[in-house]
Amino acid sequence: MAENFHKPTQYSTDKFDTFEGGQDPAQIMRAAHDTAHALVDGARDTDDPAVLERIVAYTDEHGIDAIAELWSRSSAGSLPGALWRIYLLRAVIQQDAVGTSLLFQRGIETLRTIDAAVTGAINPTGPDEIRELADQILRGLFRGDFGVALDRAASFSRILASGAGSIADDQELLDPTRASELTTRADRYSRTADEFATCAKLYRAGALD
Repeated sequence: MAENFHKPTQYSTDKFDTFEGGQDPAQIMRAAHDTAHALVDGARDTDDPAVLERIVAYTDEHGIDAIAELWSRSSAGSLPGALWRIYLLRAVIQQDAVGTSLLFQRGIETLRTIDAAVTGAINPTGPDEIRELADQILRGLFRGDFGVALDRAASFSRILASGAGSIADDQELLDPTRASELTTRADRYSRTADEFATCAKLYRAGALD
């Protein structure tokens, strides 16, 4: 049986938000929207907590590539685009919880905004706490206020961006290559935060499809 086990594809943090999907015809885009709506609606229609946990942990068993073919090329300002980014963010955290928690903790210390409160993060935020926080945000898409979940995802990403940028500054003289990598990552997290914030506004306007 072991040889038939499908090992989930691993994604390092430097590949965040750079996955290249397949072709992008209108039919595939429609399928992306249909499956995203079906997933969200189906999760909200059931009271079985086991169903929700299976949805949250789906990529742990099947790999992020299992949903990438449908969602990775969707517009950032769309339901499948939002789901893709949250699942991908969670995958990065699951695979490097220690590194991500360090970025997050630095971000909490350096970002003088209400973002930490919006995420509901426990301070200090270690590897276990960062994994649980990511899962809480993903669960929030399927339970409770969808817009609030997107706000939390935006704040989460904004904190990571601040942390990565701050550590990049520390490394600029000691390790310029590392500093450049962290700066690039900070830019990605910042862009993703803006995309989540846009999705939250669209959702509240009834325009997130």
